[in-house]
Amino acid sequence: MGLLCLLAVVLYVDRICISVALPRIQDDLGIAPEHLGWVSVVFSVAYAVFEIPSGHMGDRTGARRVLMRIVVWWSAFTALTGAATGLTSLLVTRFLFGAGEAGAFPNAATAVSRWFPVRGRAAAMGMFGAASQVGGALSPLLVVPIQARFGWRASFFVFAVCGIVWAVAWYAWFRDSPAEKVGVHPSELEETAGSPPPAAHGLAWSVALRSWSLRGLMLTWFAHVYGAFFSVFWLPTYLVKSRGFSEGDLRLIAIAWVGGMLGNAGGGLLSDALVARFGVGRGRRTAALFCMTTMALGYLTVAFTTDKAALLTVMTITFATAGFSQANAFAVCIDIGRSHAGTVSAAMNTAGQIGGGVSAVAFGYLVKATGSYDAPVLVMAAVVALGALPWMFIDASREVAPSLTRSSDA
Repeated sequence: MGLLCLLAVVLYVDRICISVALPRIQDDLGIAPEHLGWVSVVFSVAYAVFEIPSGHMGDRTGARRVLMRIVVWWSAFTALTGAATGLTSLLVTRFLFGAGEAGAFPNAATAVSRWFPVRGRAAAMGMFGAASQVGGALSPLLVVPIQARFGWRASFFVFAVCGIVWAVAWYAWFRDSPAEKVGVHPSELEETAGSPPPAAHGLAWSVALRSWSLRGLMLTWFAHVYGAFFSVFWLPTYLVKSRGFSEGDLRLIAIAWVGGMLGNAGGGLLSDALVARFGVGRGRRTAALFCMTTMALGYLTVAFTTDKAALLTVMTITFATAGFSQANAFAVCIDIGRSHAGTVSAAMNTAGQIGGGVSAVAFGYLVKATGSYDAPVLVMAAVVALGALPWMFIDASREVAPSLTRSSDA
């Protein structure tokens, strides 16, 4: 769990770094506002294309080797982002960066599915998500002073080194199951004995895609990430261009990311508590409906809030519910995926990255069309609200391909 949390910190520091540096990158490289969104789109396209193959690879061969490889890959292209000379080179490096980051969440879910019992999986994914919010909070605190002293390029070089160090530590310490790890106590082996083994075959998509739960997860995650990409990509620019924040003020974004951290950690625990009280299906659904509704109201409020303190307060609450939603949704992927937890997580996250890409480019063009940075935020609130509806059809108690997963478990 400690290594996974460190991974999540590095993941989000590397990912959020560009959004914090974006105002300087825009000025230095002369990129128009409507073209900025494409920097995020290419990341999302690569993420979506490589998400399912990376998740499937982890299900079959284990998260140890797969995570080591993808972190080395994305760290290399984090460094090369700092060497970009214009829009074209920036688009290429961010595409390849996205290809590397694609496997992080699915393979984290695979590791959790094999090391944690059912009653602790949402809490574990909540911890992972909380750590990612720590990375989001640290990013402006680290990037702003580094780029102020050494320029925006230096921050990418520094963070790339952190990823390489993590990859070496992970490969040296982690094993794909508790049984392979020296020093694991017999009681721990007994507790995780019901965890799914490596997948004996690929997920049968003809069966899986008939599942309302899988289709519903993909639809709701499209909406969730459509909204979440505002914080990942556009938020610093929004605050500077629309709310009069200075570059120094951007450090205050860390407060909102702390809210996300608390939401992930607390949300995972609460989701597991609701499961214990109401069962897997009703418990996960109740948590999700609350989160998506509150997120939509939060984004709606942002569009009408101009006071800096009030705006940060609303964003912190919104980040918290988004974090809660994330922990709960990935726990559902493990619940319904079993041996294919990584692949199911990847399928959900692929739909999310498509939503994120649409969001990023739509935001820029809506700003250009309306002359307002608030119009795209209102659209975002509506999309997230609609994204709550698919949860009425998601049943976390039913496996996505029960006959096949049971045969592989046997």
